[in-house]
Amino acid sequence: MKLLRVGEPGRERPAVLAEDGRVLDASGVVADFDAEGLRREALDRLRAALAAGELPELPGAAGSAGAAAGASGAARVGAPIARPGKVVCIGLNYRDHAAETGAELPTEPVVFMKAPNTVIGPYDTVLVPRGSTRTDYEVELGVVIGSTARYLATAEEGLAAVAGYAVSHDVSEREFQLERGGTWDKGKSCETFNPLGPWLVTADEVPDPQALGIRLRVGDETRQDSSTAQMLFGVGEIIRYLSQFMVLEPGDLVNTGTPAGVALGHPDPKPWLRPGDVVTCEIDGLGASRQPVGRA
Repeated sequence: MKLLRVGEPGRERPAVLAEDGRVLDASGVVADFDAEGLRREALDRLRAALAAGELPELPGAAGSAGAAAGASGAARVGAPIARPGKVVCIGLNYRDHAAETGAELPTEPVVFMKAPNTVIGPYDTVLVPRGSTRTDYEVELGVVIGSTARYLATAEEGLAAVAGYAVSHDVSEREFQLERGGTWDKGKSCETFNPLGPWLVTADEVPDPQALGIRLRVGDETRQDSSTAQMLFGVGEIIRYLSQFMVLEPGDLVNTGTPAGVALGHPDPKPWLRPGDVVTCEIDGLGASRQPVGRA
């Protein structure tokens, strides 16, 4: 299933994108795609209702699932999950990205956190923070947890804990991240710094999360073009590893790292994001997001 949430911020309704492009109302089965609505039992009920033709078309949602954000009359598409309990991120998880930043290849996943309120819709505006000089882009495979993960023993158990996958944009401010006190979180947690979606594609429809093309453009220029096959640590291993240090819960978001091509890795002058830019993020089978860049 392709799960999405439609409506203005704070008033989104859960929906399912049908194969014929219609947006179907899921609110009669789940209240939202949150800690309860993303559990396996809830998704099974929703899948059964979809198969039985019991989900009505969502009023006012015509055009909201189209490829062109901001189309005339289209309802807003929000993040496909409600505000997560936590956003956990993996750094330096693509060999080529580690090389372009001059970092050594990690022997264990590099873990940092991102504020949950950074998560916004796939077509919402990314705001360059006040005082920013180095706002950067990072397309990532986002993994949403569907069952509690605690001290998992294997990567297979890690994959079994996944509810679904989405396009995630881990926007970063590099000066805040690297030069303002030594903690990454400050450069990762500015408002609007995690567009997500357009959909959450349930795990049963992604047979191999390590075989997905992943791309990012700024305007018409391709900046990142790679495959999740290039990850140093795969999705199942990431979830298993994280579960040794924290309890992952349904609705949590895990960003799995970005490939080469970020502004930080470019020779001077570096192509940092500026107001007026438009960023498009895309992953095979998961759709594409598109964010205009503004100023805070």
